[in-house]
Amino acid sequence: MPIVAPAGLRRLDDEEFGRVAYRVMEVVFLVHNEFGRLFDEPIYQTEITRRLEGARQQVPVEVSFRSFRKTHYLGLLHADGAVFELKAVETLTERHRAQLLNYLLLLDLGHGKLVNLRNELVEHEFVNAPWRREDRLRFQVEDTGWSGTNGCAVDLEDLIVELVRDWGLGLQIPLYEEAVTHFLGGESAVIRPVDVAPGDTKIGTQACRLVDSETAF
Repeated sequence: MPIVAPAGLRRLDDEEFGRVAYRVMEVVFLVHNEFGRLFDEPIYQTEITRRLEGARQQVPVEVSFRSFRKTHYLGLLHADGAVFELKAVETLTERHRAQLLNYLLLLDLGHGKLVNLRNELVEHEFVNAPWRREDRLRFQVEDTGWSGTNGCAVDLEDLIVELVRDWGLGLQIPLYEEAVTHFLGGESAVIRPVDVAPGDTKIGTQACRLVDSETAF
């Protein structure tokens, strides 16, 4: 199995998720009122989890492909199917939304919620996953103009297509990138400095991921 989900995981329908989210947010507001807004995320996570019977925090989700392994950790899982990411940041950003969406897609769940406890008022918003796993496995490969790579022991196109057929589309780009880097020999073999020279003047170097001397990815 390419994805090892938490034990007992189940997909909640809209109505049940709504009920669970309402109960969790009741506890979130109570903790925020009692603790204030200046603690770090682990403090809030631990206390909110402690007050929710059956809730789990820092729940591992392992993603694998051949010899590649990576473990993500869900901030808070309640009712075996409601994922909450608890933050203590200045404001919620697209990066936070993408992180939660990535977890939902990995686990084939429909809904999650972002919660930020740093401000005077709790900031919270729903994140919905628009695609089921079977939808994410439907794709076509457009490789017009692809001519392969020079001197690379890995067939990059075959590797990426097989990887996407295993995991599906739509996950965060760094996850795919990290897996490809692994099979190309790791960061020490892939990330190399490239000269930046507009015209004839070198103004510095930029670290790039290179398959070979002529191919970046």
